[in-house]
Amino acid sequence: MITIGCPCNASPWESRLSSESPIRKVLIYRLGSMGDTVVALPCFHLIARSFPHAERVLLTNFPIHSKAAATAAVLGDSGLIHGTMRYMVGTRRIGELLRLTREIRRFRPDVLVYLMPMRPWRNVLRDRIFFWNSGVLRIVGLPREKKLEYRLDAASGTYEPEAERLARAIAELGDAHAEDLANWDLRLTDTERQAAVAALGGLFGRRLIACGPGTKMQAKDWGQDKWRELLARLRVKYPKHGLILVGAQEDYVVNEYSAEKWIGSKMNLCGRLTPRETAAVLEHAEVFLGPDSGPMHLAASVGVPCVIAFSAHGLPGVWYPAGRKHQIIYHQPECFGCGLETCIVMEKKCMTSVTVDEMEQAADRVLGPLPQVLK
Repeated sequence: MITIGCPCNASPWESRLSSESPIRKVLIYRLGSMGDTVVALPCFHLIARSFPHAERVLLTNFPIHSKAAATAAVLGDSGLIHGTMRYMVGTRRIGELLRLTREIRRFRPDVLVYLMPMRPWRNVLRDRIFFWNSGVLRIVGLPREKKLEYRLDAASGTYEPEAERLARAIAELGDAHAEDLANWDLRLTDTERQAAVAALGGLFGRRLIACGPGTKMQAKDWGQDKWRELLARLRVKYPKHGLILVGAQEDYVVNEYSAEKWIGSKMNLCGRLTPRETAAVLEHAEVFLGPDSGPMHLAASVGVPCVIAFSAHGLPGVWYPAGRKHQIIYHQPECFGCGLETCIVMEKKCMTSVTVDEMEQAADRVLGPLPQVLK
């Protein structure tokens, strides 16, 4: 257990509650996979600053999809959390719920930080009742209204990013400063960066283009033929660049096909690295190409500009990568914000309308002027 230090070293939030009882244990409730975890990084940093002396344990799912990295694997040895507690998503088994209740009671958290996605009000009420029955009396971030909606910026037509919505939900802890890339720091270790160098092999030190065309969601799939054509064009334009392909083991074949016409130095790293080692590899790239995905968020978190064929599955802006150097191709049909994981009726109109020309021009804007020999 982490011991609480002298009150003079306590954070403002700890000090405010110190008259009631010291904050020694914090339970953080956040479900999801790679992207869901990365967009919550500013909040994880804020929680660590607010409770620097507390033992911070993450209650999360283990895992929900063969391609979805566990939240704990993304945070790793960052020090932002000290451990995890398992939750089976969607379970209604009394035995499993009782097990979790007992585990929470044994942990005896002094406060719970609620970092959940937008969900129906009845689910929020159900969560509140469950945690109260588990002995949790202080909850930060639990919505007090029926909806905590994304705010629309009328000038740009984009909605509040998920990272900012989460930060707003727990604003009583302080300002998460989601606009500051420093608060997206994964705190990669030297060992993870050394693993990245080893994985890159002969590509280390080269100018690199990174690509992760795979996605676990049909509605976000741009199509492997389009990725193959885009990479073929970029190979001709940028012959001195190497290509690295990232993703889950299940993406290996798709990546191989997409890079088939890249005649030159390339490496398919699918399934070979942890999420954090993947982030360390992406640090060496000049650009990341892909759909809305976990690797996109990893690339953005380490400051790499992203060129994204973005599905209108979600509202524009909510899941855009952090930072301001990205090129987002988001076509907004009448059905935007549908939330569908599989699109049949509209035949992925938002994605099929994104052209290879658009993505190529977007990549050019990031990679800069073409070599003189090609002009």
